[in-house]
Amino acid sequence: MYSDKVMQNFMNPKNVGEIENADGIGEVGNAKCGDIMKMYLKIENDIIVDAKFKTFGCAAAVATSSMATELVKGKTIEEALKLTNQAVAEALDGLPPVKMHCSNLAEEAIKTAIDDYLVKTGRKPLTTEGCSGCCSKCHEGHGCEEE
Repeated sequence: MYSDKVMQNFMNPKNVGEIENADGIGEVGNAKCGDIMKMYLKIENDIIVDAKFKTFGCAAAVATSSMATELVKGKTIEEALKLTNQAVAEALDGLPPVKMHCSNLAEEAIKTAIDDYLVKTGRKPLTTEGCSGCCSKCHEGHGCEEE
């Protein structure tokens, strides 16, 4: 069912934990499946220098959280905002169709953390444009429509 990379990132996830005094924090969840992701970003000069996560959910939720943190470290916030759920899934050598919502949550958790950072630094949040509504942050009341 899961690729070796998904299992590796589930069994030995990278970047688990919290960042004290994080510059950006994003929390998203999916009421239908019960997955909850919280992303912490340390950002210096608009470059993500560290990323950590805490996830309550299935193997795919943990694996996508782990991979997403790896994919954004060292990136500018503009580069990180281009992270797609498809890129997260591809980096894990794919996900079963029924688990693609986990990659949506990982993408949206990163983008929500970046929005938090932008607001804290007096800038306008950017990420509700094109939001899938999977985490219900930008379209209150909508659940994940990809399940």
